[in-house]
Amino acid sequence: MVEINAFLARVFRRVPARLNIGFMLFLGCFITYMVRVNMSINILAMVESRDNETLPDYGDRYPWNADQQGLLLGAYFWGYLFTSIPGAYLAEYFGPKIVTELVFIGCAVITALSPLAASGGFGTMYAARFLTGILSGPLYPCFHNLISRWAPPDEKGKYVASLQGGTLGTIFTWQMIGFLVEAVGWAWGGFYIPTIIIIVATLIWFMLTADRPDTHPRITEEERTYIENSLGDTVSNEKKVPPYLKLIKSVPFLSLMVLHYGNLWGLYFLLTATPKFMSEILGFNMGSTGVLSSLPHIARMLLSFVFGSIGDLIKRRGWLRITVMRKFFCIFSHIVPGLFLIGLCFVHEPYTCVALITLSLGFNGASVLTNLQNSQDLAPNFAGTLYGIMNAIGTTTGFLTPLLVAYFTREENTFENWRYVFMIGAGAYIAPAILFFFFGSGQVQPWNSIEKPPKSEEDSK
Repeated sequence: MVEINAFLARVFRRVPARLNIGFMLFLGCFITYMVRVNMSINILAMVESRDNETLPDYGDRYPWNADQQGLLLGAYFWGYLFTSIPGAYLAEYFGPKIVTELVFIGCAVITALSPLAASGGFGTMYAARFLTGILSGPLYPCFHNLISRWAPPDEKGKYVASLQGGTLGTIFTWQMIGFLVEAVGWAWGGFYIPTIIIIVATLIWFMLTADRPDTHPRITEEERTYIENSLGDTVSNEKKVPPYLKLIKSVPFLSLMVLHYGNLWGLYFLLTATPKFMSEILGFNMGSTGVLSSLPHIARMLLSFVFGSIGDLIKRRGWLRITVMRKFFCIFSHIVPGLFLIGLCFVHEPYTCVALITLSLGFNGASVLTNLQNSQDLAPNFAGTLYGIMNAIGTTTGFLTPLLVAYFTREENTFENWRYVFMIGAGAYIAPAILFFFFGSGQVQPWNSIEKPPKSEEDSK
């Protein structure tokens, strides 16, 4: 390892260590979303026709009805729900590096075994997706823990924007895997090739990531000092059980949790339902569905970096107080996306629908300045815990939205029935933003502080 670190130090000597961490955050989110959304495309090639029509041969097909398909799409999120909060504690106690590596290895194993699980029937396939979610719960708390310890305050917007690597994971999965499924079948295109990608990503993560600046083997003394001085005393290296009771009584945190829930409702609805809507309602084929379904996520990723840079500039110039900035950008992250979903109820032309969906999710890229960053404001010491709790609650949208779509399309899968789904999604965006306007905050909360253990006489001397 010493020789490897020396080699990497020569290679990356001109690259700041914190830039490596930003890249690793992007890569980690890429892998997270690849294993999260691959089933949205794969299931189109794995199920039998509802009307006994002849379907392309992408591999074995299974008689899973609309309700079972909804359950399979939501299984990941059920598992994810159970480990988000304990995963945050693991990240803060053992460190995000080792926890992330173990999660990636577990996800690679289950993804490789998924075709075998599908051949065993609905139950074993559901179990595979559920276990993938169980393993993935600690990932985003790990990423937020890294941000709190590596990102200087006036660079935090770009670091949070790097979490949009999940968007690229979605784009890759829906676009490339859609074509791979057509070329080599769903087993290889949807599961085996992603397994290889996860293994490679794990090796890169192992070589380039460290829990904190003072444990990074290749960071310069100047950069380490700069990061630690910029963070000041808001972040402590002391280990402590998070103040859960104070958390659930905190009005700013509760309003943030509601805001995050609305954000995830819109995001997960489009993650799980967009391929189905574009394929079955708008009439696009498998390859086109993968490409067009990825457009909203491309827009979200690009605009997230734009909004993140704008937020960092506002911080450096001192143009807005943090609380005012968080509330102002809710207009772009929640209100505007909700209005575009309402507009979607009144058009039928396929490409206009794609444009409205793209604009809705694209403007949601401003969430890097609202719900995705606000946990860093409230409690830098417990940013992973805050995000873990928010994700545990918000992840319920991942299995509720497929069930909602299944409920409205069970009897008749028509555009008129989808209008109800879009209106509910618009309300889930707009109502939480209004609540956050009144009760949200961008100030460090009193329960963030961690008292250092008293020094002994020996240490004092």
